[in-house]
Amino acid sequence: MELIWLAYVALGGLVGIMAGLLGIGGGGIMVPVLTALFVMQGVPHEHLAHLALGTAMAAIIPASTASLLSHRRHGAVRWEIVRYLTPGILVGTFLATFIAALLPTRGLAIFFACFMILMSLQMLANLKPKPTRNLPGPVGLGGVGLGIGGISALVAIGGGSLTVPFLTWCNVKLPMAIGTSAAVGLPIALAGALGYVLNGWGSPGLPGAALGFVYLPALLLMAPFSILLAPVGAKLAHRLPVAMLKRIFAVMLMGLALQMVYTVFTA
Repeated sequence: MELIWLAYVALGGLVGIMAGLLGIGGGGIMVPVLTALFVMQGVPHEHLAHLALGTAMAAIIPASTASLLSHRRHGAVRWEIVRYLTPGILVGTFLATFIAALLPTRGLAIFFACFMILMSLQMLANLKPKPTRNLPGPVGLGGVGLGIGGISALVAIGGGSLTVPFLTWCNVKLPMAIGTSAAVGLPIALAGALGYVLNGWGSPGLPGAALGFVYLPALLLMAPFSILLAPVGAKLAHRLPVAMLKRIFAVMLMGLALQMVYTVFTA
């Protein structure tokens, strides 16, 4: 069991470094690895993906809080956009956890893998939307938030891979798009974690230390190390060939996504 605890610590550190180095990571790394670790711990098959998603969403909370505060200090958050996106994000994320609870583990794994593979291909091709339009009004932004939140809850991401491209497409400058995305990552993580806690509450077969679909030991071991090592990744970003590392990371994400599918189909 000690090796499992060490694996959670290492996973938290890896997520923190990759977040600082490339500005991405989160659920793409955590969910497949957590799924494999939960198999080793004997978690029932029907709860594998749900527990991995819920725990990953909860682990994003401290990281997204630290990121939000950092971007806020640099004045890189468009708060009027955050205000209009957040209601839709809260509703979309929270409701999507109820959809996730109804889906079988294998269905969730396939959806997760398909999304991560598409995201990886976009990273490999370095596709970026051209700024061709202006931001929609409050209702439009609320609808966009609903979609971003819903997808984020089903794959346990902070929404950056969706929010940043949308904002840059709408002529928001990239630094502001990144900072604003960091700000909306917190409500995504909060609503998603709450939804997975409620949907998993009282489910038979979960580990004793689980709060709904959030496994507390994994959360408590991962979160501090992800926060501590994120600045290390940020420093490495100025010394390492980030473009090449991003391609390697994209291939790694594909591999992890396929590994998750293999795990849930053979466990």
